[in-house]
Amino acid sequence: MADTPTPPVGAIRGPALTFTGDPFQHGLAATMRHETDAIVAFEAGVVTHFGPAADVLAQLPPDLPVRRYGPDALICAGFLDSHVHYPQVPMIGAFGAQLLDWLNAHTFPAERRFADKAYARTVAKAFLRESLRNGVTTSCVYCTVHPHSVDALFEEAEALGLRIAAGKVLMDRNAPEDLRDTAQGGYDESKRLIDAWSGRGRLMYAITPRFAPTSTPAQLEAAGALWAERPDCYMQTHISESPAEIAWVKELFPHSADYLDVYDRHGLCGPRAIYGHGVHLSEGELARMHAAGAAIAHCPTSNFFLGSGAFNIARALRADRPVRVGLGTDLGAGTSFSILATLNEAYKAAQLNQYALSAGHAFYLATRGTARAMRIEDKVGSLAPGMEADIAVLDLKSTPLIAFRMESVASLEEALFVQMTLGDDRAVQATYVAGELRHERDAPPIKP
Repeated sequence: MADTPTPPVGAIRGPALTFTGDPFQHGLAATMRHETDAIVAFEAGVVTHFGPAADVLAQLPPDLPVRRYGPDALICAGFLDSHVHYPQVPMIGAFGAQLLDWLNAHTFPAERRFADKAYARTVAKAFLRESLRNGVTTSCVYCTVHPHSVDALFEEAEALGLRIAAGKVLMDRNAPEDLRDTAQGGYDESKRLIDAWSGRGRLMYAITPRFAPTSTPAQLEAAGALWAERPDCYMQTHISESPAEIAWVKELFPHSADYLDVYDRHGLCGPRAIYGHGVHLSEGELARMHAAGAAIAHCPTSNFFLGSGAFNIARALRADRPVRVGLGTDLGAGTSFSILATLNEAYKAAQLNQYALSAGHAFYLATRGTARAMRIEDKVGSLAPGMEADIAVLDLKSTPLIAFRMESVASLEEALFVQMTLGDDRAVQATYVAGELRHERDAPPIKP
């Protein structure tokens, strides 16, 4: 990652893929757009032109620089990650256990280190660097209970021009004492952070109760009051990740009808709510999410790693009451920054629920679909004039095995499926953020 911005290229050229709508609702034929030779032009961080190169070239100034990617490239919107914990990057790949034991054994000790803002900044830099290496240009991020963990991430993201959402974790019980806040303290600190960061550049704030068991009813009520005051913010939390967690919630909140009702009765269910996991949601909970306009962040690598279960995406997207669904890596229980690797696991989760997730639908989920779950599909997630110029450029022959396999590919759908099954960070040739080149795979190392 460069220490100083790379000047905007002006335009890039090569094969391109984007989506104009939701293929789960309207089919791929009506919503997926593939151009074998396209140009994406941008100015001041916004796409100005997109379409077949022969058409767009005639509309561009003759001296505008155009960077060309070869026939084995694929230009697409930057990937989005709707659920990720940046403080858990230093513990990614920690040995298993189930969810609740894993929190106590690994997560809480890792988050204690964020009492040091310098350490938080170091991790934030590493998190953003790896995100860009994997073509991820927008994330919805959990920080720690420490307010400066949010400051550190936003300061680094702002320097890169990223569109990113994040928030301080609210946690006033069932956690180590040095990682707890209070209902009033969490409200006050979150409000200060919202005032400082929300809407500043491309930054967005997420009010973040970790999950129901680590917040008292008083804290959930305070979080709901804050969200009512600032509905422009996100509200992110976890829900129905594992059976043991659900049973614990029932013990802690015996008067709630179900897990979602715990949040709902405290004003924490509505548009711009993003619930991580949702593996074991009831039909009633899914219907309520649909009615409320809330979203689920599907985190398959984490669900498999912790043995939590296989999210049923077809059930969540049922045509008569579709719930918004985005993709999440859920680092560090998730085991990869790669959205391609995450799609690989999403396909397997769907298969375990007797549903074949096509590659076209999967790439929609990784781009415009997650943007829709985050309610920013008018800003990012697709290639079109007026959209912010967040772009990933993939190499469709990034490894010897993939290159060999691609010799037998007979269709775009098959090519995309190969990428999401075999691809990883090596497949990302370049990542552009608001039209600026922020990662280039084959660039020489930056000297200190």
